[in-house]
Amino acid sequence: MSEIDRRVLQTIVETANDHFFIVSGDGQIMDISPGAEAVYGVSREELLSSSVQQLQAAGVLKPSITMEVIRTRQPAQLMQITGTGRRVIAEAYPVFVNGKLERIVSRSRDLTDLQLLQDEYALLQKRFSEHLKRSQAAPDAEEQALDAALDHLQVRSHVMREIALLLKRVAPSDANVLMLGESGVGKTAFAKQLHRWSERHHGPFIEVNCAAIPENLFESEMFGYQPGAFSGAARQGKAGLLEQAEGGTLFLDEIGELPLLMQTKLLKVIQDGSLTRLGDTRARRVNFRLVVATNQDLAKRVETGLFRLDLYYRLNVIPITLPPLRERREDIPVLVEACLTRLNHRYGRQKIISNPAWSTLMGSDWPGNVRELENWLERAWLSSPGDQIEAPAAPSASEPPDTPLPTAWLTSPAASLQQDESLKEYLARIERETLSQLCSTLPSTYAIAKRLGISQSSVVRRLQRYGIKITP
Repeated sequence: MSEIDRRVLQTIVETANDHFFIVSGDGQIMDISPGAEAVYGVSREELLSSSVQQLQAAGVLKPSITMEVIRTRQPAQLMQITGTGRRVIAEAYPVFVNGKLERIVSRSRDLTDLQLLQDEYALLQKRFSEHLKRSQAAPDAEEQALDAALDHLQVRSHVMREIALLLKRVAPSDANVLMLGESGVGKTAFAKQLHRWSERHHGPFIEVNCAAIPENLFESEMFGYQPGAFSGAARQGKAGLLEQAEGGTLFLDEIGELPLLMQTKLLKVIQDGSLTRLGDTRARRVNFRLVVATNQDLAKRVETGLFRLDLYYRLNVIPITLPPLRERREDIPVLVEACLTRLNHRYGRQKIISNPAWSTLMGSDWPGNVRELENWLERAWLSSPGDQIEAPAAPSASEPPDTPLPTAWLTSPAASLQQDESLKEYLARIERETLSQLCSTLPSTYAIAKRLGISQSSVVRRLQRYGIKITP
């Protein structure tokens, strides 16, 4: 190694925010970044004179990620509790020369301060919630100002107004926001309102459904590509969705469906603030506010290895959980009135809702939440011949958001009801068999969606539910 290269490496190790360890193939520590001694509670000199085996035995590394790499000869990632009681996320990579393990390079990131900020934020949420309860009879100036600022959000319940106020407070910052909640609760609407309240409201709002982009197209769509990067690429190249969000907000819906490889690339963009297009060697700076949403339990996906732990902590800075509609029925009337206004304007008639229809609207559980409510109301509007909207059959509280395929599609002689089989089990079996057959004959989820007359994202969810993959 030249003197210049040695000094470059030394500068990287000494100035990095992460804490680096460079270890020999047998576990002897060769170099560390200066900040590591504060995290691990051992002086730099002691660390440099030790091995990872000794440090693990002494409880300094609990556990040692380097020993895991020595054992498996594979990259590793895990959570550590240091001797000083700090929580760090560590990752390590083997360096081979002619097949021999010569070095292990590991880096750790202290999550303790981030966790303290999240705990402080949760405490502020709790205190603010208590404040709202005490002041329900006489709304303060901040609540009164919220009414004028809500714009397109239709919220009346105390819990949703509390969430709106919290979003309004964090909007001026660039902190990542994680929207949690069931499908159809309004995560996209709240993300758009957050953008309108932010300092980036003059910039674009780019919405991406991570489940709707085929995995083989994901990198080119998200990161863009250079001319000639692959067969069929546009001659002038293309800016990806991340670049298109420049100066604005990038909203990644269904983030839990992001492929693992793309999780790694997204994490690098978040950390470095730059990306490289497909087929390019030049990094491009990007500047956007990241908001993500999911109806899944990301913590459980981390445990099963389907979601990166370090990305989870990067995204989970400001977690916002939107409750389902059945837990905030006070919002139903204002949502219905807003939807009815749009329907009357769209179809050119002024219809009103009958009392039986109102009873159905207020009494149903709406497992599909706001999306199901609006779809039901439009069907009721179109099926009512007069100026009064009547109630069709009430939705069943036990019916899942994605109901089985209609029986009109069941043309196979094998679609007969089996002994002791319930109607729900029967329809689910036919749905599974139909999807399995289409997956063996059609090339993509888009083609299946077109054949069945449903959305592509709905097809993706159904295939995941039954564990079916496309095998043309």
